[in-house]
Amino acid sequence: MLPASFQTPAALILIAGGLISCFAGYRVFRIVLAIYGFILGALVASAAMGTEHTPWMILAALGGGILGAAILVAAYFVGVALLGAGVGALAASMIWASFGREPHAFVVIVFAIAGALGALALQRYVIIGATAFGGAWTLIVGVFALLGDRTAAAAAARNDVWLAYPMNPAPGKNWIILLWVALGLAGAAVQVGITAKGK
Repeated sequence: MLPASFQTPAALILIAGGLISCFAGYRVFRIVLAIYGFILGALVASAAMGTEHTPWMILAALGGGILGAAILVAAYFVGVALLGAGVGALAASMIWASFGREPHAFVVIVFAIAGALGALALQRYVIIGATAFGGAWTLIVGVFALLGDRTAAAAAARNDVWLAYPMNPAPGKNWIILLWVALGLAGAAVQVGITAKGK
């Protein structure tokens, strides 16, 4: 994971990526895939390096990010299925998080498979919905990290790739879910009505 001193640039990247994904995800879907592939690749690669070796960790993050972006862009249709699977896994995590629990691995797998099949069957609308809601969540996490929220800051500082994208960036603030739904619906409406129209 990136050291705390790199938290602000990382938060700005999350905010920019979230905005693009939320409001123009379908039109620039390959760019969105590249952004999320870069973020995922950078997180995985940097998690393998210790934070005490900052230059090597940054190089690993950049290399992993470029590789992750290239893989998702090259695998466009696989990316659609992976996006659906990610949305399914996110849905399982969000549902169980609302009860203060973690879903069993089998439940996450079932939700991910259902999401992947749904994404392939209803590709246009699933891409719009997934990019809108995924971008909205990325935007919220980025804003919380930029404002120095403790959960987001701890996620950025820990050497654990899965904590960098917290499912609950503001514990005890249930209005975040309402904000996420409102942003996601607004992003989907903008995409259907403006940015994805005629594409």
